[in-house]
Amino acid sequence: MSAESAEIHDRLEGFDTTIHAPNRLRICALLDAAGEAEFGLVQKRLDLSASVLSKHVTVLMDAGYVEQRKAVRDTRQRVWLRLTRRGRDAYQGHLAALRAIVGPPDPAL
Repeated sequence: MSAESAEIHDRLEGFDTTIHAPNRLRICALLDAAGEAEFGLVQKRLDLSASVLSKHVTVLMDAGYVEQRKAVRDTRQRVWLRLTRRGRDAYQGHLAALRAIVGPPDPAL
């Protein structure tokens, strides 16, 4: 492996194609900041239909990145979402990889 190839590989370390999809990245960002959020709130904040959000949450759950908790509130069953430890680590690793790819801001600009 050449030095240039190794440098590119190092920058991509942590890049996660599961998280990188725009809606899944937004879901992870919201859950990372909130800790836990009710499905309807995530849907509203991200302006997604229930079916689109459900599809992306399922992908994240299958990867072990998100878990859901069901609870009754106001006589209705609610679904609460949160990042797992694995999901939080993967999200943070993905952000670090994106920063490494983009590089530091150019102070001359």
